[in-house]
Amino acid sequence: MDIVPVCVGLDYHQAAVQVCVVDEAGSVLVNRSCRNDWLAIQSLAEAHGQVKGVAIEACTGAADLAEELALHAGWSVDLAHPGYVRRMKQSPDKTDWSDARVLADLERVGYLPRVWLAPLEVRELRRVVRYRQQLVNERRNIKLRVSALLRDQRIDGPRARRWTQAWTAWLRETTAVSPQSRWILDRHLKHLAAVIGEIEEVEAHLAEMTADDVMVNHLLKYKGIGPVTAWTIRAEIGQFDRFRSGKQVSRFCGLSPCNASSGQRQADAGLIKAGNRQLRATLMEAAHRLMRQEPRWMALAQSLERRGKPRCLVVAAVGNRWVRWLYHQLQPAKLAA
Repeated sequence: MDIVPVCVGLDYHQAAVQVCVVDEAGSVLVNRSCRNDWLAIQSLAEAHGQVKGVAIEACTGAADLAEELALHAGWSVDLAHPGYVRRMKQSPDKTDWSDARVLADLERVGYLPRVWLAPLEVRELRRVVRYRQQLVNERRNIKLRVSALLRDQRIDGPRARRWTQAWTAWLRETTAVSPQSRWILDRHLKHLAAVIGEIEEVEAHLAEMTADDVMVNHLLKYKGIGPVTAWTIRAEIGQFDRFRSGKQVSRFCGLSPCNASSGQRQADAGLIKAGNRQLRATLMEAAHRLMRQEPRWMALAQSLERRGKPRCLVVAAVGNRWVRWLYHQLQPAKLAA
């Protein structure tokens, strides 16, 4: 008896996975829920034929399952872009049954909108980098709460830049606030000190994690690029050879203008509102530094400013061009040289 080639669509959930198996003609062989375990999924799918390809939507936990299926079951597993899959579905209804069926069909016809399955070490680095950013956001929020409390008490403070050592020393000792506000301020400052200490520990851990990382070490050689920028690029972009061009990297980072042309009208509609916001913000900050420190990017910025371009557009243009240039500098062949 011939073994039937089949394609599998997996609609992932924490407790269970909807498994749809279709043959080469698109006929559904099975479409039912299965426990979230690679062995159970493999047993269900291979009972109906030889697995030719597997599709699973990119979501929390899906990458780990995809890696288990690829490593242990030996399957060819593709992560799918959930937004594009939803648009291609052409139906307002959403069920696990229909989602798994669409994924299996798209895998079968070779039209699945694929996304990159990052290696385990990149996913681990990404978790730590994003944890650091959560702590940085918490540090900012504490400072904002302190500022709001002072504003509510109508206290201006000394003529010093906020959160310098001098200003913080004044904040700890001032008696201008009410007793209850003083009680709150002391707890905010205690929490702030703990968060700052945690950030320092995370950064030390990141430095240890990436001590032997070729891409991070290469990025740190560039003037104006510090550890945080290098860690973020490595974690969020991963590797540059997964893109076909520098323009594609720039669009992934949200640094390219969105084309809004129609007929005879040719126009841009601002930056693409997609991609990781923290990655884009980090690259924008890097562009500011490059404009001040690197002659090549300084000249580009001055050229754009002479043409009357606004400052925000100049920064975005420098970031866009730098990322495109970086695409060619961080190819594996050059990193290995």
